[in-house]
Amino acid sequence: MLTHMRKKAFITGISGQDGSYLAELLLEKNYEVHGLIRRSSSPNFERINHILPQLTLHEGDLSDATSLKRIVEKVHPQEIYNLGAMSHVRTSFDVPEYTADVDGVGVLRLLNIIRNFDPKIRFYQASTSELFGKVQQVPQTELTPFYPRSPYAIAKLYAYWTVVNFREGYGLYACNGILFNHESPRRGETFVSRKITLAAARIAHGLQEKLVLGNLDAKRDWGYAKDFVEGMWLMLQQPKPEDYVLATGTTTTVRAFVESTFREVGLPIEWRGSGLSEKGLHNGRVLIEISPEFFRPAEVDLLIGNPAKAKKQLGWEPKTNVDELMRMMVHSDLQLTAPNENCHRA
Repeated sequence: MLTHMRKKAFITGISGQDGSYLAELLLEKNYEVHGLIRRSSSPNFERINHILPQLTLHEGDLSDATSLKRIVEKVHPQEIYNLGAMSHVRTSFDVPEYTADVDGVGVLRLLNIIRNFDPKIRFYQASTSELFGKVQQVPQTELTPFYPRSPYAIAKLYAYWTVVNFREGYGLYACNGILFNHESPRRGETFVSRKITLAAARIAHGLQEKLVLGNLDAKRDWGYAKDFVEGMWLMLQQPKPEDYVLATGTTTTVRAFVESTFREVGLPIEWRGSGLSEKGLHNGRVLIEISPEFFRPAEVDLLIGNPAKAKKQLGWEPKTNVDELMRMMVHSDLQLTAPNENCHRA
């Protein structure tokens, strides 16, 4: 294919988990890939180092319309994937205004730029299952009423309806991907799935004494990030823009994820007590502690998505189940934390 015929994509959050997998996918499809990075004294390119020479990165911020406008007009992409966000739910309770500005108004800034510069640009918004929060029906579909339970989810709800509004009001090709939890060895270390697999690896290597968690009974629909970014791309290839749930359709408690992870590294857990006093002991050594610090002020107890629409209209389905995902993550972390070895992220 001739270079001038290559499609251009612009990804915000390109250095994150989803951004790195999406960049790989688009490069495989011969896209010219551009990414947004925040100016920082020590930028973290760990997830995209291996493809850095094939990317064009631009400094800017979702809270700054001037930088976004400059980049979009310079790059003039056919597709924009907005994966950038203050993405940690628990932290959003501590920085609610910042979360609202980046995760909510940031989307308005991008859509305004598209509307005024080139309304033909296709836009993907990384929406979230956290919109369902205090769930009103099980499983959750595109038609399930929203009930957000965190500043993160509330900001994302503003973004969701802004996408719908610009699609209906201005005829933009703009989609919301309502993605349920999707993890990988590239997941940030503060997210519960990665926190568990990394702790199991470190404890197995004798580098850590215990794992401290919050709500063990929270249920999540966990999939593999690499599967999910394919769904993002498919949403922007359709004849008309629509919103889609991407999920595996199965749910797992945090407790079950912990148990299967520690089983995988050969560390059996003996659960004792109940509630906040519950601990897991192994050879008299505390492995699991439950701390109120890790409970959210308003908890989301049960998330399980029904991806039937995405399967039917996009031909998308998850290829990786939660056990395969857990094994992939914990074995990557066992390598990463192995003493005296130079190992790289999967």
